[in-house]
Amino acid sequence: MPAAVAGWLRRRSSLAGDWPLADLLAAKGTTTVSVVIPARDEEETVGDIVRTIRRDLVRTYPLVDEVVVVDSRSRDATARVAAEAGAKVVAQDAVLPTLPNLTGKGEALWKGVAATTGDLVVFVDGDLYDFTSSYVTGLLGPLLVDRTVAYVKGFYHRPLVGGGPIEVDGGGRVTELVARPLINMYWPELAGFVQPLAGEYAGRREVLESIPFVVNYGVEIGHLIDIVSSRGLDALAQVDLGVRTHRHQDMHALGRMSGQIMLTVFDRLERCGRLVSARPPATSLAQFGRGESGHGVAREMVLTDLTCRQRPPLASLRENA
Repeated sequence: MPAAVAGWLRRRSSLAGDWPLADLLAAKGTTTVSVVIPARDEEETVGDIVRTIRRDLVRTYPLVDEVVVVDSRSRDATARVAAEAGAKVVAQDAVLPTLPNLTGKGEALWKGVAATTGDLVVFVDGDLYDFTSSYVTGLLGPLLVDRTVAYVKGFYHRPLVGGGPIEVDGGGRVTELVARPLINMYWPELAGFVQPLAGEYAGRREVLESIPFVVNYGVEIGHLIDIVSSRGLDALAQVDLGVRTHRHQDMHALGRMSGQIMLTVFDRLERCGRLVSARPPATSLAQFGRGESGHGVAREMVLTDLTCRQRPPLASLRENA
């Protein structure tokens, strides 16, 4: 391992338990904190997440100033459940309504930053079954006590729960098969991140508003590459949040996610002048499922457009207003 990465691992990695609430409250001062929860059809889990944050970090200890759920076109009762639990709920397409609507997780995150005001923004996925408030305190710790830290990534054990035996670290398949090899090839300074695609992370508002957001699942790897490129590795930190149990996606969904991440990496390579290609990569992904395609195979072909659409830095919208 490069010495710089080994040194960063020792210096910028911590446990959620290393950041006691009393210390964070003392360090908070006038700093404001927003928690953003992107949610699409998460009525089963989002309410407990919101209630836990409000109970522990709003009412018992005044660490968090606002909890916002971005309802990403849910077809179930996500918005109602989140509101009843005490969150401010915003519809994804109602934020910055003069802009054309786009689709994807990154879009919900970008709209969440736009819809909040906190100096620090914490992102928590809405599908967690074993959420505790230490997720939030762990991510806030490095940001509150060290002004040189700009962005904090969570990591955890991710059990793969299915029909058979539980695989303790079987989750994160896209990380291990796609993201980690690409990072090690092209941005080896990021090789120390245990979970580069983790959905739990936090950053300073001025940092989040200075970078573009890929609107799909490429958003997390795009963040890491953009911030390390502009601010250096030492502006990044990571915190062990313990165990993360959530709903796993099927293989076709993981294939689409992988393609989006690969296109984001190729986009960043091109932007950095590190990729010379006679032709840009195709953005259409063909996948096969059960059924008839009419093309000579007993499979149904499904085509998905994985185009790497991006939202500009939020700060640039104000500058151009």
